[in-house]
Amino acid sequence: MEWVEVLKEENIVSFLLLFFRFAALFLAVPIFSHRNIPMTIKAALAFFFTIVFYPSMPELALQINLVSVLVAILSEFLLGLVVGIILLLAYNVITFAGGQISFMMGFSMASAIDPQTGVSMPIISQFLSLMGLMVLLALDLHHWVLMFVDASIVSIPLGGFLMTEDLFNYIIHATSRMFMVGFMIAFPIIALSWLADIIFGMLMKTMPQFNLLVIGFPIKIMVAFGVLIATFTATMLIVKTEMLEAFNVLEMFF
Repeated sequence: MEWVEVLKEENIVSFLLLFFRFAALFLAVPIFSHRNIPMTIKAALAFFFTIVFYPSMPELALQINLVSVLVAILSEFLLGLVVGIILLLAYNVITFAGGQISFMMGFSMASAIDPQTGVSMPIISQFLSLMGLMVLLALDLHHWVLMFVDASIVSIPLGGFLMTEDLFNYIIHATSRMFMVGFMIAFPIIALSWLADIIFGMLMKTMPQFNLLVIGFPIKIMVAFGVLIATFTATMLIVKTEMLEAFNVLEMFF
């Protein structure tokens, strides 16, 4: 009789919707969405955590038919997508800053595949992105995501998530903030590169034999690396602050 109760239609739909909630988050949230993690592992993790969290599920408040279940599945994927976008916008400030720094250092053509997103990006962006990933692990981001799911099970009914105007406005604000904070991180190197360009221009006027390609660019690269090392701790603190603020924003879901 116990197996009959477990295999009731309501229980099966609840299990599937909770599985899709975990799957959507693992596809969109930083760390879990890492391209080097195989899809089979992500699916297995989603299935495992669904089994772990299922006993704390409230009763399903959903009329069970084909249309309502499909809409509920889309709602769960939308929830994971929105949470992932909010966290990625906070995390991508460092990759945007790395792109600006690479351009000023002359490394814009030196690109590599970012293991987090699977796209090609400048090498400085990739380095800062990997360091930022270490910050996320130090902050226990992966544990916070599980705690968010645990809280959302009660606060957000399965299949009941709707995109609100406040969330949409915040995503627009976070997008503009990503560019602003990224430029702020890269500004010390950009400012010194501009200053070095002015000095090199003055030297080339007074000493025409001055070879900018042979002498100027290596000096700019050394100066940029020096500033990058000097500001590295502050940069990681900014990333930490942005991620903490993004997680505080997730309270809007409740």
